[in-house]
Amino acid sequence: MSTKEKVRERVSRKESTALNNEIIVYNDDVNTFDHVIATLIRVCNHTPEQAEQCALIVHYNGKCTVKTGPYDKLKPQCTQLLEAGLSAEII
Repeated sequence: MSTKEKVRERVSRKESTALNNEIIVYNDDVNTFDHVIATLIRVCNHTPEQAEQCALIVHYNGKCTVKTGPYDKLKPQCTQLLEAGLSAEII
């Protein structure tokens, strides 16, 4: 006779995606790499290396997530990106 044990595990995971939004920057034919990099450093507090990588991703992939967080924190940053002439949106 064999005894079978059923083990039930509770797995909890936080769904942080519902709380975080993303600022997406899109590629355009107007802004230079230097302008995009300087703007990401100033507005999003990127390091120069991070800003350069984001600029390259935008150039080659057409878009890049440059910042994540709650909507109320991202809104002023996205507004500053738009005022600097970048194509950006919060999703």
